[in-house]
Amino acid sequence: MAAETEIRTFLCRSDNIGVLIRDPATGACAAIDVPEAGPVLKALDETGWRLTDILVTHRHGDHVEGIPAVKRATGARVVAPAKAGDAVPLVDVAVREGDTVRVGGLEARVWETPGHCADHVTYWFAEAGIVCAGDTLFTLGCGRVMESPPETLYRSLRRFDDLPGSAQVYSGHDYVLANARFALAADPDNSDLKARYAEAERAKTEGRFLIPSTMEAERATNPFLRSAVPALAKAVDMPPESDPETVFVALRAWKNRF
Repeated sequence: MAAETEIRTFLCRSDNIGVLIRDPATGACAAIDVPEAGPVLKALDETGWRLTDILVTHRHGDHVEGIPAVKRATGARVVAPAKAGDAVPLVDVAVREGDTVRVGGLEARVWETPGHCADHVTYWFAEAGIVCAGDTLFTLGCGRVMESPPETLYRSLRRFDDLPGSAQVYSGHDYVLANARFALAADPDNSDLKARYAEAERAKTEGRFLIPSTMEAERATNPFLRSAVPALAKAVDMPPESDPETVFVALRAWKNRF
């Protein structure tokens, strides 16, 4: 993450993560989704930042229901996936794969990352080293498949393969402890994962959450990014040379029952 980019994270609802990203050179500031208005407006008040943009990752109510109140209070421009149609309120700009969104001097490339839902997008701020993954990629986990075959989500997650290890991953929910328990069940001999689980427990005790994560940490510990590793194939009773996509599908089905 570029040092000059300012970030504020905070809890919304019961487990949604609110994110504000600010370019101090221009004062432009974006909220990634608006799960509910109160916490976003409170964070703006505490920081003194002026909201200029709302970048929507997908249409689900727990990511968009606060938009009308926040737009009324701030006049922020609402950017949302074109494939969400009118399910996102008060959209000013509809975006698609390959589009670019600017927040002051910050620039984000739009990736279409379906799987959790058909309209999901991810925002990759390459210069700042920030990826806003919504409900596609979580710390130690991935989104639940709701509107497509699990192979679709697997292919969306592959979009993250080329990101640098230092890229900071902002996800839409704090599911870290539950994800860590599943990850340990699937990958019990992973020493890096054991350390992250201990860190997650400490963070919970201290009222913190492990968001953002980094791509380096996720590649070392997130089972859904490690389906090419023989240990994960073994965990789902498959041969070590099994196709990673097939292993991923089995892991996602297991997580649904976990």
